[in-house]
Amino acid sequence: MTRPTATADLILHRGLFTTLARSKPTATAVAIRDGRFVAVGGDSEVMALAGPKTKVVDLRGRRVLPGLIDNHLHIIRGGLNFNLELRWDGVRSLGDAMGMLKRQVIVTPPPQWVRIVGGFSKHQFAEKRLPTIDELNAVAPESRFSCCIFTTAQS
Repeated sequence: MTRPTATADLILHRGLFTTLARSKPTATAVAIRDGRFVAVGGDSEVMALAGPKTKVVDLRGRRVLPGLIDNHLHIIRGGLNFNLELRWDGVRSLGDAMGMLKRQVIVTPPPQWVRIVGGFSKHQFAEKRLPTIDELNAVAPESRFSCCIFTTAQS
């Protein structure tokens, strides 16, 4: 653990932290100053960084997950095209998926493309395969499909 000279703004202690450091894969406490981790370690080591203005949170054995930033959100696309997109996550059969696609084609105004987005896999379908191009063309003869149609979940 690195010993900073100033006190921490925030200390979380008596928790469960996964550090991903090979030398010390777990910790029970962290100290944060100016929005950055300044110490990760055991309760007694980290509590030594508490000062009169330090906010101390007793986690009572709970696990802490970091705030993760996903920089691949497609927020603007989602906002502009939400009603034009179709998700096949969790759909159990190609018949159901193709029925959903047929309904989406009907409500998607030309020249907009029908977009099948999200994670799906041939393994989720009872048929254990993805639709063929002939099946897709039968449902949407104008072939207005987004390039994302075969963006599939890893299996």
